[in-house]
Parts: sequence; structure tokens; C-alpha cells
Amino acid sequence: MSKKNFFVKYIKTINYFINNLLEKNLNKLNFKNLTYLFKNNKIILTFVALFVIFISYLLLPTFYNHEDISNKLKNELQNQFDLNFKFSENIKYNIFPKPHFIITKSILSYDKNKISEIKELKIFISIDNLQSIKNIKIKDLIIENANFNLNSNNYNFFLKPLKKNFKDGNLIIKNINIFFRNLENEVLFINNISNAKYYFDPKEIKNILDANNEIFNLPYSIKIFDDKIEKKIHSKINIESLRLKIDNQTSYADKNYLGLSEINLINTKSLFEYKLKNNLFEFKFFDKLQNSEFSYVGKFNFKPFYSNITGNTNKLDLSPLFSSNAIIKELLKTEILNNKNIDFNLIVAGNNIKEFDDFKNVLLKSKIQEGLVDIDQSKITWKNNIDFEFLDSLIFVKEGKLILDSNVEISINNSNELYKFLLTPKNLRKKISKVNVNFTYLFDEKNIKVNNIRIDGKTLEKSKYSYDDILLKENNLQNKIYFKNLLNEVIKNYAG
Repeated sequence: MSKKNFFVKYIKTINYFINNLLEKNLNKLNFKNLTYLFKNNKIILTFVALFVIFISYLLLPTFYNHEDISNKLKNELQNQFDLNFKFSENIKYNIFPKPHFIITKSILSYDKNKISEIKELKIFISIDNLQSIKNIKIKDLIIENANFNLNSNNYNFFLKPLKKNFKDGNLIIKNINIFFRNLENEVLFINNISNAKYYFDPKEIKNILDANNEIFNLPYSIKIFDDKIEKKIHSKINIESLRLKIDNQTSYADKNYLGLSEINLINTKSLFEYKLKNNLFEFKFFDKLQNSEFSYVGKFNFKPFYSNITGNTNKLDLSPLFSSNAIIKELLKTEILNNKNIDFNLIVAGNNIKEFDDFKNVLLKSKIQEGLVDIDQSKITWKNNIDFEFLDSLIFVKEGKLILDSNVEISINNSNELYKFLLTPKNLRKKISKVNVNFTYLFDEKNIKVNNIRIDGKTLEKSKYSYDDILLKENNLQNKIYFKNLLNEVIKNYAG
């Protein structure tokens, strides 16, 4: 018999003896008995011996063959979590705080393609049956400080483990970055997971993924579970900074995916219905009020990619594009849409602009091609007296900055009403019919650079005005006063 087999057999015997001893005596233990124990040196020595034996038992995995334990751990991770790892030769074993293996520079693959190199992988094992490699069971797996590269072919990687069994152990993720790339390997956006856990909830009788994330500098939490009986994926998303909550259910009973999302934003509730069949995604988006404030319908075709969205709303909210941490602004800056294969069309009609009730009859037309957002023919009316139309207008990214370059044609239906609003002196009130303004707007700086102004065909000389660099204020009232003064200066220069 080899020394290793003899030692294992010896430890098994001692382990059996300890279990029987503890079972017989622990129930009899009280304060008096405990005092007696400490007075009796033989008993103390016995406990010391038992402690040493227990530690020796925990150290048994250090005697395992390196290749054998490596293969065993890889097989267990594949079976238990559906994760395909390739380990380096650097495998360490620790018993504190719980028995676990530490593996450095492991490689994680999906469909035979490398998606991540993990600096440190911790695999916690059960303390039962450590005498044999065959009986090793993984309790918890911890992945931390890693970068993942995903694309349209493997975007569902983090959903796959939900179909496995987490009754015997958890999968924990800490501080990882997910780089979503296009098929040309260009980074579209980055999602950070600060903390995530896959676990089995005995009350829900479901596997659950609970994660804290950040995308576009926007923290959010998500909770996902897979109902295998009803064949539905449930998810809950919470973005506290936006006061936004999304409760979603997606049915995958057949090849068609049907879904319904309930969206709570501040004090509003809306529904998002969608269907995915083959490469076509169709949706309806509307609020739950009896008199609907908005409704949108649209479709996306993924291969080849094109989209068409139309909508109507009572109040058009432009804050997702123009506010300080606007999500659409940040999305455009990532250049995720800078792809020659993307064809995106959006048409939205609105009665008013939110927080700017004087602006009416909004028509927003946008078209995205090769990363450029074309808003030509977008229109808006101010107090039924002035019509604005955007011509030759593009939103684009240059040197990491989001920029709007635009020509606006302003048709003045009643110049007298405009002068009354501006409190323009009567001696400067010349009739004006049409104004053309060419300007550049920097979204992050909230800065407007006026390039050219023409009034009824007459170009104003730049040397005669000081309003070529306009910095918008945070307060709407301040902006109102600011623009009144600027417009009066333009009128004064035009009047001579």
C-alpha cells in the first residue's frame, strides 16, 4: 500500500471516530461539564489532538495530483455552472476562511472562443469527503477583476447559467467590465458589474441573478430569474437616479419571443409590448392612462439592420438628449451607431415641449446613417407666431464631443407680436418675415456658436454683434432673459 493511500485510510478512520465522539458528547455538554473539561488536562489534549486531525483533514487536497484536480474542477464548473475554463498551472489551495482553490490567469471560453482572461478565480469546495478527488463538490465560484468581450453572437452569455442548478452553490461576480463589441471588434459600450450573484431562492423555487451595474455613467440594479415551468424570463431593473423601474416578462415557449414591460418613471406608468420572430423585432409603447399621453410603434430588422419608429405625444421630453447626464447623448457619444449597415428612422409628433409650453406643434424627424444623425425637416412653432424648420442639420461626434451643426429657417408670421414679447423699442420695429441662422451647438459645454445670420436675405456683419458665442444657463428663466437681450441686439443691428 502506498503512503498516500495509507494516509487517506487513516484520516477516514479518524474522521469517523470524531463524528461519533461529537455526536455522543456534544448534547451532554453544559457549564459544569465545560468547567470540568478545562480542569482535566487529558480532555484538553484530546481536543487539541482532534483539532490537529481536523486541520490535517482539511489539508488533504494539498496531496492531490495537480493535473487530476485541475481536470476535476474544470468538469465540475462545466456541469454545475455551464462555464468552460482553461486553467494555468498556478493552482493554490487555502483552508481559510473556507477550503478553496485559487487559480490565476484562467481563460473563459464560449463556443470555443475566448471571451475573458480572469486574473484570479476562487473555487470554494465542500468539506465533505475530502479524502478523494472524485467526491470534490464546488460550493461557490467567485470571479473578480476581469474584462469580458461580448458581441451579437454571445451577448446572452450571462443568462445561460440561470438554466443550471444553484441549489448546491453560488456564482459570485465582482468588479468586472463587459465590453460589447461589433463584429469588427470595435467597442460599442461598456457595462460594469460591481457585484452580482447567481443563487437558488427556496421560496421562489427559482434560480436568480441579482446584480449592481453601471452603464454610460448611470448606476442601475437588475434582478433576473428564469421560470422553467412557464418558460418565462422575469427581470426587474431599477435606475434610482432617474426614478425609473422596469418590470419585464419574456415568454420563450416557442421560437417567437413575446414580452411585456411595465415601466414606472417618476409618477407615470407605461407599457411596452414586443415580439421577436426570426430577425424582426416589433413593439408598441404607450402609457396606461385612459387618455393616453403618448404612443409609439416601431420595428427593427437585424439582418440587414433597419428600423422605423413613429410616435405621438402630448409633451415631448428632450431631457434624454440635452440634460447633463442625458442617456441618449451618452449613447451617441459612444459611436455605437457609427456603422454603415445601420439605417434608423424616427418620426415623433408632439403638441408641446416639456417645460417649454410656448413651443407647440413639434415634428421631430431623425435619420441615422453611418453614425450621423440627420434632423432635416424637423419643425416647431413658437406661440403660433413663429415657425422654425431645421435644414442641413446633423448631430455627430468629433474628438469625443457631441455636436449639432444646423441651419434653422425662422418664419415670422406676426413680427409685432414678437416685438411685444421682447419689449423691443418702437423705433427698431422693422417688419421681419424670415430669418436664417447657421450655428453649432456643443452638447457637453452647452455652448452655441453662431456662424451666420441672415434677415430677409440680408447677412449681418459679424463685427457688428457680440452674440456669436452663447453659453446657456442652468436656469430656464435666466435663459429667457438672456435670449431676449440677444434677440433685441440682433434687431438693433438689423435696424441700423
